[in-house]
Amino acid sequence: MKILQEKSRSYKGTNYYKFKVNIPEVVLKQAKLKAGDELEVEVKDGKIILSKI
Repeated sequence: MKILQEKSRSYKGTNYYKFKVNIPEVVLKQAKLKAGDELEVEVKDGKIILSKI
């Protein structure tokens, strides 16, 4: 997997970006997640943890 950077907008000469990660469908099924689920994000010890709300 890779982190993708997408330009969101420019405002007064400053560029703003969104970052996205493509997660394989198999991984989502194993985690019992689906498109549209609300997720909570937690960062610990350099790891990003996603949890279903």
